[in-house]
Amino acid sequence: MNPYVAHKADREITTYEVTVASDIDTLTQCDFSAEQIVSLLGLRQRYQSGGSDRASVMHHLEFLKYLVMSGKMEK
Repeated sequence: MNPYVAHKADREITTYEVTVASDIDTLTQCDFSAEQIVSLLGLRQRYQSGGSDRASVMHHLEFLKYLVMSGKMEK
């Protein structure tokens, strides 16, 4: 494997891990439970991974539904 490509991939993984750790800290400070944090990170991953146009709308609606159900947002 090309050393430059390997180094770049390592940097991207490290950046992703730091971002996720930062997001977890932020959500924890906002009183989200561990289960809620895992759900939110999963929804973000599904949303970012793409899909059809309808899928992105559905992911957004699922996220809003989750916020309402968890009491973080009112109807």
